[in-house]
Amino acid sequence: MRIPACAVVAALALTTLSPPTAVAATETLRVDLASSTGALRGGATGMLYGLGDTGVPSWDLIAGMRLRSISQKAPDGDQHPNGDALKLADEFFATGGSEMHIYSQDAYSKWPYEDLGIDDYVARLRPQLEKVAQRPDRDRFVWTIFNEPDGIWYSDWANKKQKFFADWTRVYRLVKSVLPNARIAGIGETRYRADHLREFLTYAKANNVLPEMTSWHELGPDSLASYRKNYAEYREMERQLGISPREIVINEYSNRRDTSVPGQMIQWITMLEDTKVDGHMAFWSMAGNLSDHAVRAGRANGGWWLTKWYGDLSGNTVRVTPPQPNTRDTLQGMATLNRGAAKATVLLGGTANAVNVALSGIDRNVFGDQVDVRVSKTSWTGYEGDAGQPPVVAAARVRVTNGQATVKVPGGDQLAAYQVIVTPAGSGAAPVANAPWQASYEAENGTVENARVYVQDDGSGSWDMAMRYTTSGRKDVGSMNRPDSRVTVDVTVPRTSTYKLGVFYGTNAFVGQSALYVDDTHVRNLTLPATLNWTYRGRHDTPVQLTAGTHRISLRTSGPAGHLGASSDVTLDRVDLTEVTGPERTVYPLSDARSSGRGAMLRTGESVTTYVSAAEDGYYRLDTAFTSTGRSTLGLTLSGRRVAGADLTTTCAGAWNGSTTVHLKAGITEVKLSNEGSAPLATGTLTLTRDAAADRNAVRVEAEAGQLAGAAATATSPWASGGSYVGYIGNSNGSNGTLTIPRTGAVAAAGQYNLTVAYAQAEKNTGHAYNTDIINRELVATEAGGKATTRRYRHNYTWDGFWQETSPLDLVTRSGSVTFGNPAAFAPNVDWVQFAPLVVANRVTRR
Repeated sequence: MRIPACAVVAALALTTLSPPTAVAATETLRVDLASSTGALRGGATGMLYGLGDTGVPSWDLIAGMRLRSISQKAPDGDQHPNGDALKLADEFFATGGSEMHIYSQDAYSKWPYEDLGIDDYVARLRPQLEKVAQRPDRDRFVWTIFNEPDGIWYSDWANKKQKFFADWTRVYRLVKSVLPNARIAGIGETRYRADHLREFLTYAKANNVLPEMTSWHELGPDSLASYRKNYAEYREMERQLGISPREIVINEYSNRRDTSVPGQMIQWITMLEDTKVDGHMAFWSMAGNLSDHAVRAGRANGGWWLTKWYGDLSGNTVRVTPPQPNTRDTLQGMATLNRGAAKATVLLGGTANAVNVALSGIDRNVFGDQVDVRVSKTSWTGYEGDAGQPPVVAAARVRVTNGQATVKVPGGDQLAAYQVIVTPAGSGAAPVANAPWQASYEAENGTVENARVYVQDDGSGSWDMAMRYTTSGRKDVGSMNRPDSRVTVDVTVPRTSTYKLGVFYGTNAFVGQSALYVDDTHVRNLTLPATLNWTYRGRHDTPVQLTAGTHRISLRTSGPAGHLGASSDVTLDRVDLTEVTGPERTVYPLSDARSSGRGAMLRTGESVTTYVSAAEDGYYRLDTAFTSTGRSTLGLTLSGRRVAGADLTTTCAGAWNGSTTVHLKAGITEVKLSNEGSAPLATGTLTLTRDAAADRNAVRVEAEAGQLAGAAATATSPWASGGSYVGYIGNSNGSNGTLTIPRTGAVAAAGQYNLTVAYAQAEKNTGHAYNTDIINRELVATEAGGKATTRRYRHNYTWDGFWQETSPLDLVTRSGSVTFGNPAAFAPNVDWVQFAPLVVANRVTRR
C-alpha cells in the first residue's frame, strides 16, 4: 500500500555496530491492522524431543515459550535415553501445554527403526496405549503411529504402498480400540509428497481410517520458499476428495542453522502461523534443550526470547506483506492486534537491512491520534550463549495520520529479530530506548596469526550448509593449535568505561582457555566452558576496562606463563563489546506481561506473570509499583513456587511501592504477582536490580570439606574451585557414596532456600546416527529429620568442567544436615554446594 506523503514517520534511534556496516537498502514490511487473518493459533514453536526429563529444561523456559503442542518419545521407548512422553506430560500440561504427541515407533532402539514386522510393532504399541488409557487426560495425547514411512519400512512406495495401507489400517484400529477418542496424526513423511498423500487419503477415506491430523515434515532449506504452495495444494486436495479440513501439524521443521537464531526462526514461525498450523522443530542436537533454545537447563539464548515474544501474542493476526514473500533468508514478519488491550505487536527479522514497518488501518477508536512505539531486538547469542531481556533499541511517540504511521527498525544484523509494540500514547513522557552501546567484530576479519579461517556457510543454501550449525559472518577461526596462534581485532569505543566482552567460541567437548590481551597487555586468562563441538557456539562474557578511542583486543593461545596447552585450541567466531552502565538492572513493564484478568485492574484471585532474566546466581531486589483501591495483598510466586514472607500488604487505598530481596538463579525465572486481598489493585512495573551485598546471606561449602561416605572420594581438577571436587556420589554396584554438608550460620533455620550445586557430568549413550543422546543424572538432597528432594542435572559436555545450577530446596528442621546421594545410580560430580535463604528483605511503602 502506498504511504501518503503526509504520513508522519517516527525517527527511531538505533544501536551502533562497529566497525561500520554498510546498509545496502531500506526494506518495507507492510502491516494492515484493519485486515484480520483470524485468531492467533500460537502453535508454531512446538518441538520434537524439546523436553528431556522433569526439570530439564526448567519450568520457566517451557512456560515462557507457551508451547501449545510437542512431540516426545513413546512411553518406555528405547530410541533415546530420555524424553518419555508420560514422564513429562504432567509438567508440560502444568506449564500450559495443550497436546502431547507420541512418536510411538520410538519404542525401537535403532535408527532407522528395526523392521521386525508389523506384529512386533503392534506388540510394542499396545502397552503404550494401555498406559495412556489409565490417565484422566488421555484425550490430550496425539498419536504419530508412523514416522517417515517413505524413508523407513516403506521406502519402495511403488511395491510397498499396499502393505503400508494395510499396516496403517491395523495400527489405526488398534489405537481406536484402546482409546476410542484418540487423535492420530499421519502420514508423517520426510517431506510433502502430493502423490503419496492423495493415494493415502483416498484409501483412508474409503476404509474409514482417516487421521484426525495431517502431518508431514518441512526440513529442507527450500521449505521457506515452497511450504505455502504445499499447504495450499493440500487444502485443495482435501476439497477435491471430499474430506473435511484436518488440523495440520508440521511435526518436524527447520535445520541446524535455524534453531537458536532469531532471524532464521522468525521466517519459519511466520509461515506456520500464517497458515494456522502447529509446527514442531526438528531434533538435531540433544533432548531437553528446547531444540537448541535452552542454555544449560534454565537460561535463555537469543532465539528463546523470540519464542517467548511469540508466546506473548494475543488477539487476531493481521495481514503482513513482506517485500519478497516465500523467499528464504529474507525479511519476513507477522503481526497481531488485540483490540481489547489496545495493543498491536509486530515480529520481524531475516534481513541485515534497515526496515520501515508501514502500519495502516490504525483504528482511531482504539489507538487515538498518537501511538507509543517500542522496538526491542533479540540478537543471536549462540546455542549456549546466555541472553538477558532484549533491550529497547528504538522508541518514539508517533502521530497517526489517515490511519497510518511508519516505524523505523534499525538494520545491520541478519541473525536478529525485532519486536515492535504499538499502544495508545500515554499521558506521561514518550517512551525511550534503553539499549547500551554495543559493537560486534568478526574474528575472521581481524588479524589471524598461525591459525586458519574456515568457511562454515558458503551462501549456497544447500542441504549440507543448512545442516551445519550457525556461524556469525559464515566464517570462523580454528586450528588455534600453536603456541603463537592468535586473533586480534581493532575496536573503537565511545568513552572511558567498563565494557562486557562477549567471546563467541566453540570447543570439542573440553574446557577451553584463551589469553586475553588489550593493547598487548595481558588482562586475564579466560576459562571457556565446554560446548558440544567446535561449531556449537557458546559465549563467554568478561569485563574489560577501556579508555575512549581505539584498542587492540587479542585472544591468544599463550599467556605470560607460556602456552596454555591443548585447551587453547578453540574456535573463535566473534567478539561483542557492550557498555556496562551500572549494576545489573532491568525494568519489566507489567502492561507487557501475561494477565489472567480482563483489564488493567487485578481483582481477587487474578494475577500477572512475567519472565525475568538474571545474569548470575545471587540476590536481586524486586521493586513493584502498584495502586490499591483498599486493603490488599500482592503475593509472589517464583517458578511456580509460592514465596513465603514476600507478601506486599497495604492497609488502605493508595499508590504503593513494594520491595522484596530474593535469591534468583542465573537465567529465566517466572514471576507471578497475584492479588490475594479483597480490594482490586493495578500493577505498574517490576524492576529487577542486582544486590550483591545480600550475597552474604548465602552459605557456600566446598564439597571436599563435607563428610564423605561409601565410595564417595575427593579428586583433583584444574577447573574445580580450590582444585578439588567429590566424585563417585550415588549407588552403583552397591557403592552408595554420599556427601553430607552440615548447616550453620544463616542457613540454620527452617524455611525456603535455593540450593546451588557446581557439578560436572557427561554421561551419554553412543551410536545414534546424529543425535547426541545425553543422560541427565539425578542428585538427591536429604535433610536429616526432613525429606528428600530430587533434582536432575543436565549433561554439561565434559567431566572436567563445572556448571552451576540452582533449584528450590525447602528445609523443615532448624539445622539438620543435608546428605547428597542417589540410591539408584551415580550422581554428578560435585565441586561445591550453596544454601541461600530465598527471601532476606521485604517492605511496602507509600508513593
